Amino acid sequence: MNYEFDWSLLLEEPNWSWVIEGIANTIQLSLVAWGCALVLGVLIGAIRMSKSRTLRFIGTTYVEIFRNIPLLVQLFLWFFVFPLLLPDDLMRAWNRLDGVPFLTALIGLSLFTAARIAEQIRSGISSIPKGQFLAAYSTGLTEVQTFRHVIIPYAFRVMIPAIASEFLTIFKNSALTLTIGVAEVTGAAKTIEAYTFRGIEAYSAASLTYMLTTASVVIFMGWLEHALRIPGLIGKR
Repeated sequence: MNYEFDWSLLLEEPNWSWVIEGIANTIQLSLVAWGCALVLGVLIGAIRMSKSRTLRFIGTTYVEIFRNIPLLVQLFLWFFVFPLLLPDDLMRAWNRLDGVPFLTALIGLSLFTAARIAEQIRSGISSIPKGQFLAAYSTGLTEVQTFRHVIIPYAFRVMIPAIASEFLTIFKNSALTLTIGVAEVTGAAKTIEAYTFRGIEAYSAASLTYMLTTASVVIFMGWLEHALRIPGLIGKR
């Protein structure tokens, strides 16, 4: 192998600035998108377990649409098609916004991941014994109050591993946003490779960034799972 590695180029300007910008954009995008997806996913998941057929239909329709269309296609739809569907004034206002690629990526990742989280919420709620519902109703709680104060907090503890997995997924899915111009970690590696012709160093740095970040999330979620463990529902390690 005649290739001579030069890792020092990653510490040189402008490469170092691109790396830092990529890491910052990836973390910011992933955290905000995951927070939005979690809130929306919990709502949709609860709706899917509602007694109302109309609400269940709305929730099911949302999940089936956003879960079954590939994320890359959704990003393209939001970036290239969505502005064309707006009235002329709104389209011009949208195009004048700062960070349109970032906002588009945020919308696409949030809605796509919310559908996946909604299914996790539904499965978690389904695992709760019926007696918990009956006990809550017997105290005079309404359906909304039962889900808010009893079922969702109960189910959330059971679903911590699945929710952690969804965060890891959204963090890695953020790499797809380079296709619409977001300067995240993979986009930074691509820029460095094009500028220096050092693809091995650039993409190795990107891979290491993903590995270290996901490992940190796994450790944190493991601690959180242990701290919130309900005996009999989440087994001891």
